[in-house]
Amino acid sequence: MSVPDDRRYLETHEWHRLDGDTVTIGITQFAADELTDITFVDLPRVGAALAANRAFGEIESVKATSDLVSGVSGTVVAVNEALADNPALVNKDPFGEGWLIKVKATNPAEMEKLLTARQYEKQTGQE
Repeated sequence: MSVPDDRRYLETHEWHRLDGDTVTIGITQFAADELTDITFVDLPRVGAALAANRAFGEIESVKATSDLVSGVSGTVVAVNEALADNPALVNKDPFGEGWLIKVKATNPAEMEKLLTARQYEKQTGQE
């Protein structure tokens, strides 16, 4: 399993990809595989304020319900509406079409505190 090195990671398995001052957030392939069949994703509304290292929603599967955590503070500017009808997109393509939200970061430097791909691989035993 390959962990893209163009993004940063939380120990709770969320990935963060910075583009300008906007951060796209999703969950990793490792997390999607652990959850198995994802059945529902509860995401915030556009305009919601997020705080770094705080839950912003939940993801449910046939196995468990888990909090979704943001590694950056900011305002939600987009939500992946496709997940409302097809939450399995997260299983199918967690690093692409299965993205969760986009956040206009108030402090993009918070990304530097997140794990690199290599650090995340080491934490999950994928190295």
